[in-house]
Amino acid sequence: MGVVSCGKNDPAPASAAPAEKAQGTTQEGNARANGQNAGRGPGAGGGRGLSSITLAATDVAVVKTGTVEEGVSIAGDLKPIESVDVRARLEGDLVGVYVREGQHVTVGQVLARFESSEEESGQRSAEADRVSAETDLSAAQWNYDQSQELFKAGAISEQNLKVAQQGVAAAKAKLAAAEARLKSTSSVVRDTRVIAPTTGVVSARLVENGEHVARGASMFTVVRSDVLELAASVPARQANSVKVGQTVHFNADGHAIEGRVARVSPTIDPSTRSVAVYAQIGNPGGAIKGGTFATGRVVSRVVDGALKVPTGALRQSQDNGAPYVYRIEGRTIDIAQLQLGVIDDRAGFAEVLSGLSDGDRVVVGNVGSLGRGMQVQVLGGESGRQGVGGGTRGGGGNGNGAGRRRNGGAGAPPANAR
Repeated sequence: MGVVSCGKNDPAPASAAPAEKAQGTTQEGNARANGQNAGRGPGAGGGRGLSSITLAATDVAVVKTGTVEEGVSIAGDLKPIESVDVRARLEGDLVGVYVREGQHVTVGQVLARFESSEEESGQRSAEADRVSAETDLSAAQWNYDQSQELFKAGAISEQNLKVAQQGVAAAKAKLAAAEARLKSTSSVVRDTRVIAPTTGVVSARLVENGEHVARGASMFTVVRSDVLELAASVPARQANSVKVGQTVHFNADGHAIEGRVARVSPTIDPSTRSVAVYAQIGNPGGAIKGGTFATGRVVSRVVDGALKVPTGALRQSQDNGAPYVYRIEGRTIDIAQLQLGVIDDRAGFAEVLSGLSDGDRVVVGNVGSLGRGMQVQVLGGESGRQGVGGGTRGGGGNGNGAGRRRNGGAGAPPANAR
């Protein structure tokens, strides 16, 4: 029997209508049967054969075992562990300023110097007073020793002995006063030299040579940046999992660095319902500048030998919110319901407790509409060489493209659906 060709809008010949109606009924029945065998996925039923899709090798991941980390995310500015504001301890005129911003200094290094002639004169006077007091004490002690010998011989009275003894006590008091004055003047002289209180880098210089500086005025800021600290707030519900000494993975300016939890606040902030956590990282050489914004993750638990799947493969059921993935079995896409454990957002993996096995292949990312029973071909890599789905090894499209191709059921159905 011949086949009558008609355009889309041309009416069918009357003589051919019964035959075409019968043929359409037969095709619809076959399509429904194919749809039941393939499951209710995209392309199934509706008078069409099973649909198929071509995926790139990057759209498919293999489930493997490995290490998965559970943690708490933190973020904030990495600040120097120590920042010291150097202030003037006396009022006077500066006769020298020896450092500038960005210069490395060591503890005890002279940063600036005040005019000190008056203070040095006072120190020399105090030194002379101490020498005089020491001499007076030596003479008083000698007089007291002689008086004791004379008193034993009966040459002097007890009153004369007491006078000699009091002379020694007065000389000792005078010496103590002289030493205290010398200590005070020496301290003032030392204060005319402004020294670095810690080893670090000068981040601010607020004075100039010849300037008159008031007592207590800020002169320099010295920061110690060999260790940086981040202060972050962690929600109270997650705070119990954060402990001192735990590892923290940081990312700052595109650099991956590792630190430790140094301190954890013992109380919850009532206004934010969060706990302050302080994490520190080593910064030898000052490679990272203070104030750099960083994101981090406190590792609270590590699971070794876990079966893990990329988080990009996870999907969520619209009915009950249960997670699932599209698993490739042979040449067909199947749906695998999952039970998940630890989710490692930083690495992009999730621990699979049930639903998958080591070596299973899953679809990753958004590749379009998928459904159970769809035929699939993977191009490139080991998966592509296995000839999964249609293409050159299964029909339903030539499969020679580098990207994804969807082959509708209006063409030839996949080999296993014939």
